[in-house]
Amino acid sequence: MKREVDLNEISDGKLYGINDMVKADCKDCRGCSDCCQGMGQSVTLDPLDCYRLCENLSCTMEALLQDKLELNVVDGIVLPNLKMAGEAERCSFLNHRGRCSIHSFRPGICRLFPLGRVYGEQEMKYFLQLHECRMEERTKVKVKKWLDTSDVKQYEAFVLKWYHYLKNLEKRIKTENDPSFANQVSMYVLKNFYLVPYEMEQDFYSQFERRLEASTFL
Repeated sequence: MKREVDLNEISDGKLYGINDMVKADCKDCRGCSDCCQGMGQSVTLDPLDCYRLCENLSCTMEALLQDKLELNVVDGIVLPNLKMAGEAERCSFLNHRGRCSIHSFRPGICRLFPLGRVYGEQEMKYFLQLHECRMEERTKVKVKKWLDTSDVKQYEAFVLKWYHYLKNLEKRIKTENDPSFANQVSMYVLKNFYLVPYEMEQDFYSQFERRLEASTFL
C-alpha cells in the first residue's frame, strides 16, 4: 500500500541501506503488542508472505482466508491482508499472551516495522517511522539484521519486482477505466500468485519468476 506523505514529517529525515545502523530495535517488544492491534487492512501480504504461512502452518490459502486473512482492495487491486479480530481488533495470529504465534515466519511488513520502504527503479531504501512504535528506548541495529530474512538481496529484488508489477497493473486499470477489467486483473493476481499452490519442496523465488514472466498483464 502506497502512502503519499512527506518523509520529513514521519521520519528522522534519513534513508538507510541494508548495511546501515538504525534505531529500530525494541528489545523483543517487552510484552508490548500495540503494533499488532487496530491495524485495519494495512498489513498487506505479498506472495512470499503467503507462501511462508502455508508452508509453516501446513495449510492452503483457502484455509487461511477462512479466519486468519481477508481480502481488500489495495490501490485498485484485491489483495490479502492480516485480519484484525474481535472488539480489540487484534491480529488473528496473536496468542493469549499477546505474543506473535508466527514470529519466525511473520510477514514482511511485520519484519520491517517500525521501518518503512522507499521504492526506486533498481533499489529500495528504508526510513525510520518516528511515531508508529511506542517503545521509546530503542537501540541501533543493522537494517539487514532487523529484516531477519535469509538472502536479503534476493528478497529485496523480489519485493521490487512485485511492487513495480502491481504499480504497472494499477496504471493499466486507471487507463482502461473499466470495472470489469479491474475485476479481471484482481482475479488473475489472486489466482496465479496466491491461490494456485506453490511447490513447497522448490525454491519460492524461481517459481515466482516463472509466474511473473507468464503474466497476461505484463
